[in-house]
Amino acid sequence: MSPKNDRMNTLKRRNLALPLAVLFIAVTIAYSFAASAQDSRPRRSSAMAPRATPTPTPPRPSQSVSRPAANATPTPRPAQTPTSTQGPVDRIAPQLGEPPPAPILKPKPTPTPPEEFGEDEIVKVNTELVTLNVRVIDRNNRPIDNIRQSDLHVFEDGVPQPIETFTREEIPISYGLAIDTSGSLRSQLQAVIDAGKTIINSNKSGDETFLVRFISSDKIETVQDFTPNKDLLMDGLDSLYVEGGQTAIIDAVYLTAEHVAEYKKGNDSDRRRRALIVITDGEDRSSFYPQEKLFARLREEDVQIYVIGFVRELDNDAGLIRKSPRDKAVNLINKLATETGGRAFFPESLSELPGIANEIVRDLRTQYVLTYNPSNKMRDGSFRAIKVAVDEGGGQKRIALTRNGRIAPRGEGPPRPAPPRTGRPATRSNTP
Repeated sequence: MSPKNDRMNTLKRRNLALPLAVLFIAVTIAYSFAASAQDSRPRRSSAMAPRATPTPTPPRPSQSVSRPAANATPTPRPAQTPTSTQGPVDRIAPQLGEPPPAPILKPKPTPTPPEEFGEDEIVKVNTELVTLNVRVIDRNNRPIDNIRQSDLHVFEDGVPQPIETFTREEIPISYGLAIDTSGSLRSQLQAVIDAGKTIINSNKSGDETFLVRFISSDKIETVQDFTPNKDLLMDGLDSLYVEGGQTAIIDAVYLTAEHVAEYKKGNDSDRRRRALIVITDGEDRSSFYPQEKLFARLREEDVQIYVIGFVRELDNDAGLIRKSPRDKAVNLINKLATETGGRAFFPESLSELPGIANEIVRDLRTQYVLTYNPSNKMRDGSFRAIKVAVDEGGGQKRIALTRNGRIAPRGEGPPRPAPPRTGRPATRSNTP
């Protein structure tokens, strides 16, 4: 081959090698970038990573509480004390069970005095004294405040009973304010709130109040439990609102009266007057407890009930079969008041509420407290009718009002006489 052809071939090989080199470099760079990108991705492992256990979220507070078990006792429970930093108030409703439970009575323990007793001495502690809160009024329902012990006479089942103690001293009052917030009281709610504030503003040192709103049996809610703090009670009243439902007045009275009766503050020897103020239209539509069971329970509790009944809007037409709703409401309200030594009010207009609130306050303050030792010592659980009579004074007719009876305790019969001294160690026995 000629030298000229050799040079031509060499030049062709060089021209072909240059593009191949460039292509090789480009492929190498692309492969490097691809490998780098693949290494930056998270690599999967053949073993499954453990899953995080979810943390349970605590339930949000609500205004209603799930129904308790069938054998639970319907008792109110205290709500959280509202503050400016808290969320919605947990208004815990004293619910009825499903199926509804029968009430369980809780006897109060009798405190044992710390005195020392001598050898062979048998000590009898009388715990059967009956306490009565008595209002004395004239024919115009005005309170009379100059009654003496000798003016009053107590009868149990028609038998005169000796009065052990008598006083008109100011003692603390523990009372509940139960307000019907069903739709039937929508137009009266603001006036009712104002009347409640009038009553609460009259509280004195030592007084305590708790506030409840009620509609149906599953909506009987403690807005504010017992407290002397008027600001908390006012805030509770301002938080009330109307809600639909079938009104359960009997259930509400049963539970709130029980809460008042069982409440005892500190170490004040339980010397407190107890009352319940109910504001409602009086029409019970959906209560579990029958009236008979309610009034049997009220006879065991020394709680005076005052009722403000807005019955004017109820239908007053009675048929051949059914009774007028208004008549039924009036009868229930009057019975609640008379059987507990309280009082019933039936306002014709909202303008009467301030005056009614002041009358309730006056009645709670103008009362006499007396005790008597019942002559019938049988502990048979029977009902004992109580009546207090008052002498006329200066030609003025005077009327004494108190609860109409009590339920005798159950247990052993009357105490036996103390045995003769025999040199045995001292024995203590409580004879309720």
